[in-house]
Amino acid sequence: MKLFWLRISFIFAYLWEEDNANNGKKWSTLEHKGPFFPPEYEPLPSNVCFVYNGKSIKLSLAAEEVATFYAKMLDHEYTTKSVFQENFFNDWREEMTEEEREQINKLSKCDFSHMAKYFLEKTEEKKAMTKEQKQVLKEENNRLTEEYGFCLLDGHKEKIGNFRVEPPGLFRGRGEHPKMGKLKKRILPEDITINCSKDSKIPEAPKGHRWRKVQHDDTVTWLASWVENVQGNLKYIMLNPSSKLKGEKDWQKYEVARKLKLKVETIRRLYREDWKNREMKIRQRGVALYFIDKLALRAGNEKEEGETADTVGCCSLRVEHITLHEEKGGQEFVVEFDFLGKDSIRYYNEVPVESRVFRNLKLFMENKDPEDDLFDRINTIYLNKHLNQSMPGLTAKVFRTFNASTTLQDQLNKLTTADMTLEEKLLSYNRANRAVAILCNHQRAAPKTFEKSMQNMLDKLDVAKMELKEAKKEHKKAGTERTRKLVEKKEAAVKRLEEQLKKLQLQMTDREENKVIALGTSKLNYLDPRISVAWCKKFNVPIEKIYNKTQRDKFAWAIDMTEEDFQF
Repeated sequence: MKLFWLRISFIFAYLWEEDNANNGKKWSTLEHKGPFFPPEYEPLPSNVCFVYNGKSIKLSLAAEEVATFYAKMLDHEYTTKSVFQENFFNDWREEMTEEEREQINKLSKCDFSHMAKYFLEKTEEKKAMTKEQKQVLKEENNRLTEEYGFCLLDGHKEKIGNFRVEPPGLFRGRGEHPKMGKLKKRILPEDITINCSKDSKIPEAPKGHRWRKVQHDDTVTWLASWVENVQGNLKYIMLNPSSKLKGEKDWQKYEVARKLKLKVETIRRLYREDWKNREMKIRQRGVALYFIDKLALRAGNEKEEGETADTVGCCSLRVEHITLHEEKGGQEFVVEFDFLGKDSIRYYNEVPVESRVFRNLKLFMENKDPEDDLFDRINTIYLNKHLNQSMPGLTAKVFRTFNASTTLQDQLNKLTTADMTLEEKLLSYNRANRAVAILCNHQRAAPKTFEKSMQNMLDKLDVAKMELKEAKKEHKKAGTERTRKLVEKKEAAVKRLEEQLKKLQLQMTDREENKVIALGTSKLNYLDPRISVAWCKKFNVPIEKIYNKTQRDKFAWAIDMTEEDFQF
């Protein structure tokens, strides 16, 4: 078996080298049906009204559609935020007629409750559908998937990741994003670029429309693209993560990170020497690499053109983003970081650093204003070019993958023992994954239903304890054959409840520790899946406990080739 998968690894490596030899060519033929567009807006029934300042107003179609986006989110925390409200109202007014703009000039006087109630009722109707009705919907979805959800890549049928164009709505963003609440406009065929091979059948645009552009670029793997209006970012329709090309790309990424393991001590020695260099640019490079390595910071300078959120990474840190403490909390040379990272998620950390790093930071900050760049002599391009000279394919992002995967491997080795129950093993896995998420600053807001979920869990515990107490009382009353059997039954129930109690307590611990940490990002993007697969095989944990169906498809290559003795 191992010999078989060594051959598979060799094939992957061969394909990688062949790809480089072909100047990045990814395919010879590519044919698909193009994207599937969301349905046109369906006007509200006449009995569902919008109310302004106590009076019903019949909105124009464009204004009504945007109003429904807000109404659907009325009970969400977003609609309580002033930035969300202001952005929504400004964009909504742009969709109004001149007469509507004269009438509607304050969001505080708007009443969306009738609309919200209507959509809530529609949701309940959907939940109450019969089995037959649900089957009809399922069959229609299956039909669309069969028609739009597959492409022909070099003559092979490959699944497409998401063939549906995102419907219009309100932008949410993560963290305190300055553009939350802005209108995500409807994407039209005229906005979309199609990518396919020259000799394939070009997808037909919807009736009355035409594509923005049709191209035949065999060095990329996306099938369609467009620019979304809120941040000006490119969006793509891609191959499914389980496709052959995606699997090869994943494997390549993690193999580069594993190669770094052989070079990392040399690279660390070199960037430490940079701290003493006479040239300020070299010193800044050395300190920046130290932060990228030690703290898994993103490189920075990565914002898309037109993005206004004040998000930064290592190379784009400003003087105002760090505070130096000669001593804090009993530790020397502490650097306090406070800035908005990717997706406007706050990064706050207090880190003791080496004295020479501390002195260099003081030097970098001299005679600078708070809004000046901390690393004013370097950028990501320069940093990555330097890293690539140290090791082909090495970038700042590879450090993030390397440190994340190394952390998971070390934590799993440390936290897991063979004599644990399945629930204890899963708790250990989540704790290891959490250590990575904390390292990479993958946060999320505590779920709105978290407190309710925890209370439900506690209620279950109370009921379990009461039933256990009752079982003991019944045991004392046993005196007949019937009650003896009843006691045996209750004793079995007690044992079962005790096991359930232990499981519940583990679940509670896991939930509490996990409520503000996003585990999915690192699991899907920075952690070599072979670590998790090997751990599952070694400790007899079903792989479906770690990866859901979609994730198992994405990492099929790792599941198939990995033995239990794999170490990152």
